[in-house]
Amino acid sequence: MSGHDRGSPYAPHTPAETEAMLDALDVDSEADLFDIPDAVAFDGDFGIEARDERSIRREVRRRLDRNDDLVEFLGRDHYDHYVPSLVDHLADRQEFLTSYTQYQPEIAQGFLQALFEYQSMLVELTGLGVANCSVYDAATALGEAATLAARVRDADGQRVLVPEHMRAEKRSVLENYTAGVDLSVETYPMADGAVDTEALAEAVDEETLLVYAESPTVRGVIEEHLGDIGALAEDHDALFCLGSDPVALAMLERPADVGADVVVGDAATLGLGTAYGMGIGLFVTREEYLRQVPGRLVGAGEDDSGRRAYTLTLQTREQHIRRERATSNICTNQAWVALRTAMHAAMLGPDGLVELAEDSIRRARDAADRLDDISGVRAPVHDRHQFREFVAHTDQPAGAVVDDLAAAGYAVHRVGEHLIQVCVTETNADELDGLVAAVEEVAQ
Repeated sequence: MSGHDRGSPYAPHTPAETEAMLDALDVDSEADLFDIPDAVAFDGDFGIEARDERSIRREVRRRLDRNDDLVEFLGRDHYDHYVPSLVDHLADRQEFLTSYTQYQPEIAQGFLQALFEYQSMLVELTGLGVANCSVYDAATALGEAATLAARVRDADGQRVLVPEHMRAEKRSVLENYTAGVDLSVETYPMADGAVDTEALAEAVDEETLLVYAESPTVRGVIEEHLGDIGALAEDHDALFCLGSDPVALAMLERPADVGADVVVGDAATLGLGTAYGMGIGLFVTREEYLRQVPGRLVGAGEDDSGRRAYTLTLQTREQHIRRERATSNICTNQAWVALRTAMHAAMLGPDGLVELAEDSIRRARDAADRLDDISGVRAPVHDRHQFREFVAHTDQPAGAVVDDLAAAGYAVHRVGEHLIQVCVTETNADELDGLVAAVEEVAQ
């Protein structure tokens, strides 16, 4: 049979087979199977002028040069920790870059073992029994926690309680998830940047499915009452979901010890650096919910010769089991990002991870003290322990302060009429002197 007769190697239909299928559907061509508006249909011309490589490189460089070149002191769920070059060198090996999902264990044992180690690290950091590998990001992890609560909680209920201080984008994703299972998302108050436990106690009732809290919070505050929050959830048979990240978990109380049923967050605080939206959603829960975990797990066993072997298991998604029984529609994972996270954590080791967490507290404290010495600035606003970042009050309108700092070459968040937020890690700590001088100039 000729190559033409075989058709495409990716859709191996012969012309005769294609014709038979079109006849069965009573259409003349494959194009008749699609309804594409003329306004967006491809007319055969991309409208891109052909140019040589040098011209294209010059054009791309000219466009990129239009970006603002700012020193970023930005945080609020996206954190830039230094990633050792060894992570790049190892993760950029072709067997990792060209791997999609490790469906064939006989050719993916190395990658599967690395992912198993990633899961094991999260289990050790949280004290909970099962970590998946993985979900898309922190927001989808929270959405999956809410739908898990709807499946496992015995009593009827539809309320998901979240903190007043929470990124709007994360809440929007959560609401998209909960709308599909008829749950409602409601807010409870914060007090001085942390959970107002008295107000939360009044809000929690028998209709509450899930209580969500963060430590550190989106404002960088280390939550001091996690045990109380866990107890409130348990008293009302609600699940307690904690949002955090691997660096913070290295020194905070283990979530299992404060009553957490699920831990979610962004694991890419290790291994990736700031990616402006790209991350990896960590999801860790109690072993009793093993068969309710979204996505997939890497399991360990033995092959027929008695050697330790790894494979994907318990893939409870719609593509692998009957759709009506699926726990999630998570269809892929950030295996390569999880690999980088595991590499970075392994390179740091337990002591290095704790040291990085301690530095995150020290740097935030020192930066806040320096800004607090400036007339017209009070930092931190919240009289709490801070992790990586903090909120500062400015006598001048925050919008003007942020704009003036940007003109001076520094980017910070505006979070209120007179509130800015500053995040300090090892990647921008050397630029702190310049930021302090710029704040002193624009805050008067």
